[in-house]
Amino acid sequence: MSAAQRPKRIIVGLSGASGAILGMRALEMLKAAGVETYLVITPAAERTILEETDWTVAAVKALADVCYDSDDIGAAIASGSFSTDGMLVAPCSSKTLSAIANAFNHNLLVRAADVCLKEGRPLLLAVREAPLHRGHTRLLDLAASSGAIIFPPVPAFYARPQSINEMIDQIVGRMLLRLGVENEGYVAWGSEG
Repeated sequence: MSAAQRPKRIIVGLSGASGAILGMRALEMLKAAGVETYLVITPAAERTILEETDWTVAAVKALADVCYDSDDIGAAIASGSFSTDGMLVAPCSSKTLSAIANAFNHNLLVRAADVCLKEGRPLLLAVREAPLHRGHTRLLDLAASSGAIIFPPVPAFYARPQSINEMIDQIVGRMLLRLGVENEGYVAWGSEG
């Protein structure tokens, strides 16, 4: 089936940085947009989900069309022959950023990201670290030089969010729009009034 005949496919990776809700909300919004999702959650992300949210890991996995174990290097998304429309890593930890920037494919999340880069597919990294030291900025530059979209989850205050949930929707909506997924979460500049 050609890309024009199939539904849009997005890989979602959750790594162990703070901000698991970003990936979780992305999965919800992608489902609402009719996008097929392929999910990889690292063990560190599983812990973060439990510490930062009231969700179970099983409930997060249930949001995806397909969920892979992070050690499953034989998964479909580990091959460039499996066509997707890109990947979102949200949140993206410094460890995962480093692995992606250096093509150190030690798990499925990083391998899937590497496949996106080598195949010229969009790879958006919601890097969750602050403040940044010089090593971080070198890794960001290295990943961007390989084609990654560096997209820190920075709120757009012009939308005047009234809650954390509105802020999360705005951030995730902007990320998904950058991946070519139209959604209701993003309030464009000039449309808020």
